[in-house]
Amino acid sequence: MLMSRVILSLVGLNTVLAVGAMAWGYLYLAPVITGKGAVAGTAAVRPISDFTFYPIEKVIVNLPGPKRERYMVLDLALQADSKLNTATFKQIEPLVRHSVISSLSQLPFDELRQLPVSDVQGRIESRLRQDFADKSMTVPFEAVLVSKLLVQ
Repeated sequence: MLMSRVILSLVGLNTVLAVGAMAWGYLYLAPVITGKGAVAGTAAVRPISDFTFYPIEKVIVNLPGPKRERYMVLDLALQADSKLNTATFKQIEPLVRHSVISSLSQLPFDELRQLPVSDVQGRIESRLRQDFADKSMTVPFEAVLVSKLLVQ
């Protein structure tokens, strides 16, 4: 009698674990399978017509090198809502250039050459956002894209 209760308990526990694992798997993987789930913290997909890209060309940065000074030329694009006026970007262009130069000019040439473009882009964007916050200005763009990077 005791043995049958032990076996019945094991079968019951096994069933509960199996059903729980299936429920967890379904709830965990359902957004991935249907394609409707979004990663936490990301916005919904927007059409490209909702964006405009304002170019900032030929930002030249002097870099300290081991034997001589080097330089870097950057072309940036500011991604913003298409409803914003382009005059806004013309007004902030000097601040953008200043932020780029001040954030990258202190890096040694060899260190900058080792950085991936995504790190350079992230460094520029975080510095820009910090400079806008320091000046109590709203940030009119959503992202900063590096469209050209020449380090010589």
